[in-house]
Amino acid sequence: MGKKNNNRRSSRPHVRQQSGDIEVTRARIPNPADGEILGVVVQILGDDRMKVRCADGIERMGRIRGKIKKRMWTRLGDLVIVSKWDFQDSHCDIVHRYRETERAWMEKKGYLTEYLNP
Repeated sequence: MGKKNNNRRSSRPHVRQQSGDIEVTRARIPNPADGEILGVVVQILGDDRMKVRCADGIERMGRIRGKIKKRMWTRLGDLVIVSKWDFQDSHCDIVHRYRETERAWMEKKGYLTEYLNP
């Protein structure tokens, strides 16, 4: 008998601390200080590359980072967090994919802009 795989991510809420108050979020929020921004997958190009429409209105060529390449199956219309490249504005790395429940929570809280509507 093999060991039970306990390496799966837990579904515990994320906790952010802002000026002494604790805010509980149900989804990961992009960090603008790291160059992260929300995006929607518009076109799948193959070889772990996708065309992503970002919240700032620019369509970028996105690639799935090597660390999460095997873990994350991304489909057309998925909401993702992308990290913009410093040296080339038309390219980005796909860092995180939201589940449907996380996307619904973000729509309810008003995080999505008009650029992200499919």
